[in-house]
Amino acid sequence: VKLISWNVNGLRAALRKGFAEWLEQAQPDVLCVQESRALPEQVDQLWPCGYQAHWNPAEKKGYSGVVTFAKTSPKKITRGIGREEHDREGRVLTTGFEDFFLVNVYVPNAQRSLARLPYRQEWDRAFLAFVKKLKRRKPVIFCGDFNVAHTEIDLANPKANKKTHGFTAEERAGFDAFVKAGFADTFREFESTGGHYTWWSNMNNARARNIGW
Repeated sequence: VKLISWNVNGLRAALRKGFAEWLEQAQPDVLCVQESRALPEQVDQLWPCGYQAHWNPAEKKGYSGVVTFAKTSPKKITRGIGREEHDREGRVLTTGFEDFFLVNVYVPNAQRSLARLPYRQEWDRAFLAFVKKLKRRKPVIFCGDFNVAHTEIDLANPKANKKTHGFTAEERAGFDAFVKAGFADTFREFESTGGHYTWWSNMNNARARNIGW
């Protein structure tokens, strides 16, 4: 199974930059998109042949949201985690296939001021309970934007970012809990050394310089 996860930072903007053409060329079996920031009716788009688009948009227009593109029809689709206080922002979409559950997730950002850090901690606990419950039924893959650098090798400048949102002790402990529950960070299964990242700032030519997170 070829699975791709991508925070597109706005699906409508991505479409203007060739998203559909990229999807046609890449041909993943499943593509999980985060931060879609759109409603299905706002995207007048014929997707590449063979793909179905499954949506979970946020209640607030132009904010958050996830979309899962799949070649195989899921047996079941679940939006959210069954907790009203966490399901308004369109952050989780679960597609149930024959042999596994696939969970597309866009984890809340603690914000630069850390104003949402307490909520983020509540979210991490609730989401962990959700995937553990699924895991009792069949294997679970969850992927997406976790808004955290788990260990020091997951960002280029760990010492300078100890208290920065995305690298606080609380957020890292939240990710620890998933590992302790038996889930594996598959990116680090393949890239176990430093210098390999999944996000770069748009500022200061960060990607070209590989100053990543």
